[in-house]
Amino acid sequence: MDVIYTILLVFCGFAIIVIGLSLQHVGPFLVFLAFVTAGAIFLSRLGWLRNFRQITNRNPRSLYFALALCIVAYPFIFTLLKSAYWIHVAAIAGIYACLALGLNITVGFAGLLDLGYVAFYAIGAYSSAIFFRHYPDARWMFWVILPAAALLAGIFGLLLGSPTLRLRGDYLAIVTLGFGQIVRIIATNWESVTNGPKGIADIPGPTIGRYSFETGIPVGSLVLPRVANYYFLIVLLALGIGVAANRLNHSRIGRAWIAIREDELAASCSGVNVTAIKLLAFAIGASFAGIAGVVYSSLIGFVDPMSFTFMESAMIVCMVVLGGMGSIPGVIVGAIVLAILPEKLREFEQIRMLLFGAALIAMMAFRPEGLIPSKRREQELLETTDE
Repeated sequence: MDVIYTILLVFCGFAIIVIGLSLQHVGPFLVFLAFVTAGAIFLSRLGWLRNFRQITNRNPRSLYFALALCIVAYPFIFTLLKSAYWIHVAAIAGIYACLALGLNITVGFAGLLDLGYVAFYAIGAYSSAIFFRHYPDARWMFWVILPAAALLAGIFGLLLGSPTLRLRGDYLAIVTLGFGQIVRIIATNWESVTNGPKGIADIPGPTIGRYSFETGIPVGSLVLPRVANYYFLIVLLALGIGVAANRLNHSRIGRAWIAIREDELAASCSGVNVTAIKLLAFAIGASFAGIAGVVYSSLIGFVDPMSFTFMESAMIVCMVVLGGMGSIPGVIVGAIVLAILPEKLREFEQIRMLLFGAALIAMMAFRPEGLIPSKRREQELLETTDE
């Protein structure tokens, strides 16, 4: 019975997402969103959502099965609805999910506030763009550049982490913010390599043997659009990054990160190598951003410095906070919500960021632990409330 209940609830949630995205005008969408939000609050008050979490903890395979079906079905449904745009948005949301998972290691696990995280994203994107600018026909090299960019971004993560080991809180945030600005300024002014503010265009998609990501995916009489190739690739990458982050979180390294976040001095006295553990958090988080950058440059086919401003870093931090710091499913959901919501509010071009900010403030006021908080974070807030 629990299995059926889990699958039905996931399918209902998926149907709500499809219906919401299918609404073309913002007015009906906002009314629909208000009803869905009110329904979610009502179910939460009744304890249904908590019961759902308990059931899925007992039967995680049924949850994974239902989610896998929904993820695979998504591009087929929107191809039938002749709306490839929402497949593209889903691919972008997946890239943001990879970024949020990486930043969650630095901010959520280790408690190191990084406001220049977009720099590692830029390093990955420009690594791919610069290579293909000189070798546009070597499209198979995408699969070599992917791990190479992760390694390069990880090295830059170490370079950023080394001089900031003694810094915490606001001071660390300011230094990392400066690093993000330095990378963007270099990308703007080093015209011989990055083509400056004009950016690098015509970045080709990858190939697998004779198959090119620039072609659609034929499935019987249906042909999925080109972007579906990237959608499935990004889903696999996000899954791999999520699994890696989860394994790290439950390892000795993850426990050391949490110890540093809670009390660095106590962690050091307990035998934790604070220097190495901090550097590892910066390096691993940065490497995930490098992977996301490579895929982004290939998907869009163009990179320029304005794609990697401070606002991008702030947006990724918001995704982590909204979803729930330290929660892997939480930051994925936060990334999806914050990638899709601004797109649905494009009709309010002048005030959409105001609406977006108001929604975040309301979220922090009524649910500060995030959409799907980690058990540890939820307990911390509960103890704070009791005090």
